[in-house]
Amino acid sequence: MEYIITWIVETIGRLGYTGIIALMFLESSFFPFPSEVVIPPAGYLASKGDMNIWLVIISGILGSLLGALFNYTLALWLGRPLLIRYGKYLFLPQARFSKVDTFFINHGEISTFICRLIPGIRQYISFPAGLARMNLIRFCLYTSLGAGIWVIVLAYIGFIVGNNMEMVKEYSRHATFALIACITVLLFFYIRRYLKNHRGEA
Repeated sequence: MEYIITWIVETIGRLGYTGIIALMFLESSFFPFPSEVVIPPAGYLASKGDMNIWLVIISGILGSLLGALFNYTLALWLGRPLLIRYGKYLFLPQARFSKVDTFFINHGEISTFICRLIPGIRQYISFPAGLARMNLIRFCLYTSLGAGIWVIVLAYIGFIVGNNMEMVKEYSRHATFALIACITVLLFFYIRRYLKNHRGEA
C-alpha cells in the first residue's frame, strides 16, 4: 500500500489535475480503486503549495461524474436491453423491472445522492439509474453533489494530515460514520415527508 500511495502522489504530481480526473474516473466506474488513496495525496500536495485545493476538488468531482456517466451509459445502452430480454432468467421479470423504473422516477434523486456517500455502493448506484433511464440532468446534479461532499472531505483530510496513510484511514473512517449519521437523519425526514404526502394524496 505504501508503494501504491507513493506512486499515486508521484503520478498526480506529474500529471496534475488530469491525473486526478483519470484516477477518480476509474474509482467511480468499473475499477475498484478507493478514492481515499487519490484525493488525500492531492490535498497533501495542495498543502505544500504544489496544487490548488479548489482545482483538486473540482477535478475530483469531474472525474467522479465522468466515471458515473460511463456506468450510467453502459447500463442504459447495454444492460437495459439485455435485462428486458433475459431478465426472467435472472429472476427479474418485466413486472419487477418496471418497479425499478418506478422507484427511480419517485426516489432517484435521493437514492443517487445518498449512495454516492456510502463506501462500497457509490460506484454501483449509476447502474440502476441508467437501467431506469433516470433524467440525465438530475443524475449529473445529484451525483456531483454527493461526490462533491466526499471529495471535499477527503481533500480537507489530506490537506490537514499530509501524506500519513494511517491518519487518512482513521479520519476517513470517522468522516464516514458522521456522514452515515447525517444520511440516517436525512432519510428519516425524507420518508416522513413522503408518507405524509402519500397519505394526503390518498
